[in-house]
Amino acid sequence: MSTVHQPDLKDRPARLTVGVVGAGRVGPALAASLQLAGHRPVAVSGVSDASRRRAEAMLPDVPLVPPAEVLQRADLVLLTVPDDALPGLVAGLAETGAVRPGQLLVHTSGRYGTKVLDPALRAGALPMALHPAMTFTGTPVDVQRLAGCSFGVTAPEQLRLAAQALVIEMGGEPEWISEENRPLYHAALALGANHLVTLVAQSMELLRSAGVEAPDRMLGPLLGAALDNALRSGDAALTGPVARGDAGTVAAHVTELRRHAPQTVAGYLAMARATADRALAHGLLKPELAEDLLGVLADGGHPGHGTGGSNGTGGANGTDGSNGTDGTDGSNGTTGTEGNDR
Repeated sequence: MSTVHQPDLKDRPARLTVGVVGAGRVGPALAASLQLAGHRPVAVSGVSDASRRRAEAMLPDVPLVPPAEVLQRADLVLLTVPDDALPGLVAGLAETGAVRPGQLLVHTSGRYGTKVLDPALRAGALPMALHPAMTFTGTPVDVQRLAGCSFGVTAPEQLRLAAQALVIEMGGEPEWISEENRPLYHAALALGANHLVTLVAQSMELLRSAGVEAPDRMLGPLLGAALDNALRSGDAALTGPVARGDAGTVAAHVTELRRHAPQTVAGYLAMARATADRALAHGLLKPELAEDLLGVLADGGHPGHGTGGSNGTGGANGTDGSNGTDGTDGSNGTTGTEGNDR
């Protein structure tokens, strides 16, 4: 039985000093991963009390200093701040002369490529965008989750090998994303991961309302199988009343949601319409059944002729509840993939 040789740290190439600007959920985890690969975290900055506590827990003995001082101390600087704060941060660091020629400047935003780092590039920095496609908790478990995690990587041609090496050292797998495709790439991840959290949380709330004592235990095997099937088979994994064309069942669902959880109606209808479109396009939903189903969805979930009329679905008052769209806003889920300093 052969074993893979793991070289000692002294056998590896020269290590880098690492700094973190923005001790949100992502920055300390990446720095800790780089530390395991033999690099040396030397400075971290954080604004909130929570970020400071997180940095102290995950990067013990690493001093907390202002952002400009992080850049003074580090060869490799991780900029792990909210997307909207990144352009201003980069511009400010460049204008104040904090950026050093030859310094590796890495941001972890999914939205941006390397153009957002142009002010630092003009100051001589080496720009990279390394976005881990992972949700973060701000705890040591994040370091373990980086094993096998894909990173959306954008870097100049001359830095591609360096970017690839950094990702691999953190346990990740590099996936090259062009500059112009970064927003689309990030939208895809937000759609799949952030909205999933909202859907699961809503589902658990509804199950509790239905009297289920352990909704997490009930959903775990079901959602695990659904996710596995979807990743393996795509649209062919679609099941349920929408894919079958059960218009009456869908109408009954909406009736109950309006009665017990009106804030979920808008999300249910939106996802049902999207599911119906995909099921129809892939031949899973029979055209002769699609008309009634799409009619129910277009009518806000009210059944058509002969199925109970408006009174059966709660009457005109049943359509009230436009505030339900607030329930589909899963903004809290985005913090995990942004590395926000919150």
